[in-house]
Amino acid sequence: MRAGGGRVATAHLRHLAPFPANTGDIVRSYRRVLVPEMNGGHLALLLRARFLIDAQSYARVRGLPFTTGELVDAILAATESA
Repeated sequence: MRAGGGRVATAHLRHLAPFPANTGDIVRSYRRVLVPEMNGGHLALLLRARFLIDAQSYARVRGLPFTTGELVDAILAATESA
């Protein structure tokens, strides 16, 4: 995405209980938050509930990691829908 001129950021949460102290400040500083998850979308649900943000979930349950192309497509879809 960045090589193509896209402005994106990433964050990796290692602890969810409790969330790191600055998580709310970080997620609120972005217009869109896309949460790729290899489950039913639980982290996006927690982020919405705890920080009152519109976190979009990109969830897959198939036992395989996301490909780069899948993530690029999800990011493009999220930015086009806004």
